[in-house]
Amino acid sequence: MLDTARTTLRQRLKAERQLVFQAFQEDGKPEKLLRSLRQVVDGVLLDAWQAAGLPEHTALVGVGGYGRGELFPYSDVDLLILLGQPADAITQARLEGLVQLLWDLGLEIGHSIRTVDECLSESAADITVQTSLLEARLVTGSAPLFEELQRRYRDALDPQAFFQAKTAEMRLRHAKHEYTAFALEPNVKESPGALRDLQVILWVAKAAGLADTFGQLATRGLITRMEARQLLEKESAFKDIRIRLHLHTKRREDRLVFDVQTAIAGTLGLTASGEGPDARRASEFLMQRYYWAAKTVTQLNTILLQNIEAQLFPQPSVAIPISAHFTQVGSLIDVVADDTFEKHPSAILELFVAMTERRELKGMTARATRALWHARTFIDEAFRADPGNKALFLRVLQAPRGLVHALRRMNEFGILGRYLPAFRKIVGQMQHDLFHVYTVDQHIMMVVRNLRRFTMPEHAHEYPFCSQLIADFHDRWLLYVAALFHDIAKGRGGDHSKLGMIDARGFCREHGISEEDTELVVFLVEQHLTMSTVAQKQDLSDPDVIQAFAAVVKDERHLTALYLLTVADIRGTSPKVWNAWKAKLLEDLYKVTLRVLGGEPHSADRELRTRQKEALATLRLFGLDANAHEALWKQLDVAYFLRHDASDIAWQTRALVDKVDADKPVVRARLAPIGEGLQVAVYVKDQPDLFARICSYFDRKNFSILDAKIHTTRHGYALDSFLVADENFAGSYRDIISLIEHELCSQLLSQEPLPALVRGRLSRVARTFPITPTVELRPDERGQFHVLSIAANDRMGLLYAIASVLARYRLNLHTAKIMTLGERVEDVFLIDGPALNNPRTQVQLETDLLDALKV
Repeated sequence: MLDTARTTLRQRLKAERQLVFQAFQEDGKPEKLLRSLRQVVDGVLLDAWQAAGLPEHTALVGVGGYGRGELFPYSDVDLLILLGQPADAITQARLEGLVQLLWDLGLEIGHSIRTVDECLSESAADITVQTSLLEARLVTGSAPLFEELQRRYRDALDPQAFFQAKTAEMRLRHAKHEYTAFALEPNVKESPGALRDLQVILWVAKAAGLADTFGQLATRGLITRMEARQLLEKESAFKDIRIRLHLHTKRREDRLVFDVQTAIAGTLGLTASGEGPDARRASEFLMQRYYWAAKTVTQLNTILLQNIEAQLFPQPSVAIPISAHFTQVGSLIDVVADDTFEKHPSAILELFVAMTERRELKGMTARATRALWHARTFIDEAFRADPGNKALFLRVLQAPRGLVHALRRMNEFGILGRYLPAFRKIVGQMQHDLFHVYTVDQHIMMVVRNLRRFTMPEHAHEYPFCSQLIADFHDRWLLYVAALFHDIAKGRGGDHSKLGMIDARGFCREHGISEEDTELVVFLVEQHLTMSTVAQKQDLSDPDVIQAFAAVVKDERHLTALYLLTVADIRGTSPKVWNAWKAKLLEDLYKVTLRVLGGEPHSADRELRTRQKEALATLRLFGLDANAHEALWKQLDVAYFLRHDASDIAWQTRALVDKVDADKPVVRARLAPIGEGLQVAVYVKDQPDLFARICSYFDRKNFSILDAKIHTTRHGYALDSFLVADENFAGSYRDIISLIEHELCSQLLSQEPLPALVRGRLSRVARTFPITPTVELRPDERGQFHVLSIAANDRMGLLYAIASVLARYRLNLHTAKIMTLGERVEDVFLIDGPALNNPRTQVQLETDLLDALKV
């Protein structure tokens, strides 16, 4: 009987699903699709159940989303097969046949087979099972058995424990998503402010016996009618997007990833607008709608959960006066009246001052939250011009604690954007630069958070040098002002650093900040990209580079402030962008510049003597003869010593002390002293294509090259040093070191032809936002070398592709600055060679490099 049903039901399910999808394409009604798709599956399940011939005292129960009565196009069908008693052999065989049939029909089922006792036992042990049973719905089978399950489940359910478990689960989920709804690729189901947050509200309300719908919550007075309508609108919008995601990808896909955003926007009728720097993609309109909806859900979720908590955990509401406008109820701040903000708009900022200055306040009551949510419209031009309000805003920025929470709340409630109109323009604004993973406003919040973390003892282990510097920095709140404005002009067209500088100056003057402090803030906004550019793209061994940078920062206060903002800024773009190598470059630049600002001239001779002295001291610790280093060092010029740390010089000297004239290549590797990646030194008689050959090896091993120092000794040997990274190094670095030393040495000995170029695939993000590769070739300031600058999408094999072109033109490579910014690379090479003397050859070189950068 099952075999007969299999073909018929499969064809029926496929045909009826297509009719539902087609109807949605025509009418665009998400609730209708979810209901219709559930009805289609209900009908198929009913026939399959009858065909399976299960005993009378069994039931087929929908749980989870399917139990709730809705089904997304490619979601699992969550089922509970409820047994009146443990299955005998015949029943077990029929159950297996039913489950196999359902899979054969093409249904993605998530199923469990349990008795009522087993359901209750599992429910008591697992909050996920308990939640799924909360929305259980009888599909077919024994109604009395299902009613028994519902009755016993209700008797066993502890609404208070359920509330605590679900809100704890929600906090963990929010933490997984960095506590922000404003990620550039949000999950429309799981991200903060998305569908799951709406479901949590109804779950805890239903468990508490308060309501099953948002309308019923309004009837109970837990939210207003308008708020209930807003929740229904946002829920419908999120469901609509999720349905379109499933239909577009033809799978269970809940992430609004870059490569589907434009397509989803198109199905909603959104189109691109504008031209030039003011152009906006259709996806940007989609995402800004999404972020504003998520912001609304986040606020109403907070209000509702607080109100439900008050119902479940009633507390004596003793209101202790704080000020004329606020009271303290427990650990929460409350308004003295519902219309407090309407009558006294300045109280909006007073609330945040109180929360940052009173350690005992942990949050706001639901009433205060609701009042604040509706108060943002009271912030107008007159409000912003009021000297008292300006003073209050500065008090928030200068608060000893709670600043990040305050600014995040002000942003979520729309208050920050109302107070700073320029900030409002970047709320929910996407960034298509391949290394930011947050919207502009959320990136700014992350930068402020990072600066604050530098001040906290419990985070000192993360960035010890930053923590040390900020501890002695006077008026550190000025750094937070600079952070607020450093990217505030993104998306306006033009240089956002210059435009933001104007906004920052206006803010400082309007708020009575001194000229000296205003100058510091304006400097930081204007120059916030300078330090990272110098550290990662220029030669820090060049005294002229350091002198020029010192001339920009002028004094220690500006240097320290810029360093702190730079670290916080880079770390606030994406976890992928920051690494120990970038940290070392910035710290090295800070320290050498500080010495110059302190009056110590940055001369090559002084630096050379210092590094040699430190390296010799290290060598003595290993028992080397006093003169053991001389054979190698007499072959090394000043550039070598200036480009390597003393520890690197000592390590390489130890490795080569008796191999200065070695006939075979010497390859040595070690864990990088910076605490991340491996350092690989290669010593071999110089040969054509050497850099390309080494790059091809690392490329084949899928190692990322973070830095390369290329040097040729006076007697014709190459002494090259590479910093390479791979996520697997930490667990088996000894084996990897041995492998590199053996295999790379063998490859250099073999002198086999260079392998053919394999154009690696771009990542998903890079394919969605490709950048036009650029190649710039120019003489350096001394006319001795040429500087080759390259920008392109990152991909495997890219550096080898570049090296192969350089090898083909027989160009000598002296240094390579490798900078990876998420999905983008910006590499700088110092090269020379006869080919560069011919302008036509230079043009052809650039053309060939551009071709090599193509995917």
